[in-house]
Amino acid sequence: MELLSPAGDLNKLKYAVYYGADAVYASGQYFGLRAKSTNFNREQLKKAVKFCHDHHRKIYVTVNIFALNRDIKALPEYLQFLQSIQVDALIISDPGVFALAREYAPQIKIHVSTQANVTSWSAAKFWFDQGAARIILARELNIKDIAEIKQKVPEIELEIFVQGAMCMSYSGRCLISAFLNDRSANQGLCTQPCRWEYDLVERSRPGEQFRIEQDKYGSYFFNSKDLNLINRIAEITELELDSVKIEGRMKSIYYVAAVTRAYRSAIDIGNNKISDNIKNELNKISHRRYSESFFNSNDSKKTQYYGSSAYIREYQFIGEITKTIQQSAFIAIRSKFSVDDTLEFIFPDFEDDFQYTVKEIFDEENIAIQSAKPNTTIRLDLDNKIPNWGIVRKKNNED
Repeated sequence: MELLSPAGDLNKLKYAVYYGADAVYASGQYFGLRAKSTNFNREQLKKAVKFCHDHHRKIYVTVNIFALNRDIKALPEYLQFLQSIQVDALIISDPGVFALAREYAPQIKIHVSTQANVTSWSAAKFWFDQGAARIILARELNIKDIAEIKQKVPEIELEIFVQGAMCMSYSGRCLISAFLNDRSANQGLCTQPCRWEYDLVERSRPGEQFRIEQDKYGSYFFNSKDLNLINRIAEITELELDSVKIEGRMKSIYYVAAVTRAYRSAIDIGNNKISDNIKNELNKISHRRYSESFFNSNDSKKTQYYGSSAYIREYQFIGEITKTIQQSAFIAIRSKFSVDDTLEFIFPDFEDDFQYTVKEIFDEENIAIQSAKPNTTIRLDLDNKIPNWGIVRKKNNED
């Protein structure tokens, strides 16, 4: 079963690969549903494909907007370009884009996006008959639904999401952002109004706001919990699915690395003996309250949290190790830390992790400083061997 991780840029892609992804998904600068992400220009896409193939990994490119007339003119040349650089698959939701891909990039496999809302074996068979290689199933399906699709249409590959942010709208088909802000989620420009808190205003009483209470806890009544299925990996493996997917192309390299290695370890273990240490990795990233969503039922009440849309942040991402010299680590700093703080160093292999209480910090001029600040590079002289691709974090509210 393939582990598929997000790649918002080339650096995140590399961390995904080194931390255990079998494949990554990315986007060019157009035609994807994460327009606000950094994404890849054409030269970067070429480099990304080469890097993945050199490391025997696959790369899938999202072309999953719902295309407007203005998009159609530019799509054929772009699809031809993606075929020329030999991406492994295209992720598509729009039937018109699907048809163009069959015509202009016939050598590339097509994966039908979750945005296409495939919720039945009949729909899966329809897409298979059109030439799709894989279906990324709608997130509203439970395990019985998924098993039946696998049984009825065994010829097509199936992929499901196992981790990440969830949309309150059906498989991400949302119109609220376009209505409120003239920025369409289906064109990759979602402003996430589902995460806002709302009040009610009566038309004849402008300026008077009335509290909307979904229940006694609050009024974030659109707000979805995040998905976390690490406890169900054994059951998912038994379904013999082809791929499990992590959401988060706009998240940090720390998120990509930590989540990828947790699921890599869970998949490799392959049974219900996943350690608490592995599971707890998913509590150490920035996340909203977790849910197993529709995995066991179609009860949407379990997927929403009305009290707040705020993130839970038990740990801070301090930075990435950019260079090592013997036992000295040079770290590109993202968050402040100081002498006497205890840091955690994580690596692709859990067994290499260690903690370190900071004794001295040296800046780029080799001068001892009391605190490290964001957007600088500092040096720490450690007591441990330092493997490649290390990431540093710190527990919040540390005494």
